[in-house]
Amino acid sequence: MQRITPERVDVMPKKPPLVAIVGRPNVGKSTLFNRIIGSRDAIVDDQPGVTRDLKYRPTDWNGKPFEIVDTGGIFGPDDDPFSKAIQNQIERAVQACVLIVFVLDGRDGPTPLDHEIFNLLRRTHKPILCAINKVDNPRIENEVIASFFELGADAFLPVSSTHGLGVGDLLDEIVKRIPDNTAQFEDDPPGIAILGRPNVGKSTLLNSLCGSERAIVSPIGGTTRDPVDEVVEVNGKKYLLIDTAGIRRRSKMNQGLERYALKRNEKALDRCDLALLVVDGVEGLTETDAKVFRLAKDTGKAAMILVNKWDAIHDKTEKSAGEFAKKIREDLPFLHYAPLEFISAMTKQRLHRIFPHVERILSDYQFRASTSSLNQLMEGIIAHNPPPTHHGRSARLYYSTQVSTAPPTFLAFVNDPDAIHFSYERYLMNQLYQHFNLEGVPLRLFFRKREKSKENQ
Repeated sequence: MQRITPERVDVMPKKPPLVAIVGRPNVGKSTLFNRIIGSRDAIVDDQPGVTRDLKYRPTDWNGKPFEIVDTGGIFGPDDDPFSKAIQNQIERAVQACVLIVFVLDGRDGPTPLDHEIFNLLRRTHKPILCAINKVDNPRIENEVIASFFELGADAFLPVSSTHGLGVGDLLDEIVKRIPDNTAQFEDDPPGIAILGRPNVGKSTLLNSLCGSERAIVSPIGGTTRDPVDEVVEVNGKKYLLIDTAGIRRRSKMNQGLERYALKRNEKALDRCDLALLVVDGVEGLTETDAKVFRLAKDTGKAAMILVNKWDAIHDKTEKSAGEFAKKIREDLPFLHYAPLEFISAMTKQRLHRIFPHVERILSDYQFRASTSSLNQLMEGIIAHNPPPTHHGRSARLYYSTQVSTAPPTFLAFVNDPDAIHFSYERYLMNQLYQHFNLEGVPLRLFFRKREKSKENQ
């Protein structure tokens, strides 16, 4: 099979100018980011170092489009094992941007670390806007601004990202300083969420598919807290990859950042069309995997199962892969339609097999059957195996229609929906799957009582 190599799209000429939000930890960068894009996409917490991965979002102000990136704190806590990786990511964002928004804490005043960061930023020769955050009282604005004069910046803008004060003025200055760009944002590409429990290799998979270290990778579980987005192009088609935070056991979801992570995963599923469900090939399938993957099923998303770390399995044979696949099918019967591949995100083994599946799944996800062909099919299915009597009630199916796509959803009009036993409903679904031969797509079938027309009353 021909090997498929993803190409990075974030250097395409139609890309809008990039603005980077930087600063030391816990000065309110993510709060400002959320305020600018008008959404709570980035996790906000009083604990320093919450933001680890870069978050890119398109936005505009007064009709001028640009993209903004939220970064982790520069020079984070020394005991943070991710500090070096975070700094590397920030350096890449700063190199790619056309304007830097340097966020300062108006309550703390200028610190030695602020001076050090500002001196580093000036060496990039990029325009810098200094946003003094947490200035909630307009009466002390001048006093706060004066305390930062020692930095030697050209201009300081007081803002309160929590309350929105001064953010409009900041945006005015941003669009004044970024170059004119007539590019408009293109239609969103299909979203593909990478889903799984912590430390199964989701971020490694994202980086391997993108060809860069976009997400921080570490053997420490829970490294990714925010969903990380990346657009890639494969064979001329664009896809939005969304690396999600690992979902832990439900009992741990009531506390702090884990609760935020769950909400972010649910939002990621809302934004995606297809979920890549990652299983740890070394540890095997767990109860938590089943709970995580059912989220994709319950939200009607297309799905593909990836057994990762298969390179770490010693003495593996075709039989061992077959046995593993059989167990997955037995433990995840609700995902019987999802194709399965054994991969290694670390060595890129069999990653070339993913996108051919993705292309077909996304096509099948938009499948639509004509009403005439659907009813002809249903008549044949029912004639071969009529519905049995249930609780003394006889079911009669009149006609069917497809009411929506993504996922394909069908509605059957019957004399009595309660007369349809769940086993017969399953039979109808299996027949639809078998006839339409759809890959990775969850079909939906609903029953509704046919109302009598006035002529027949």
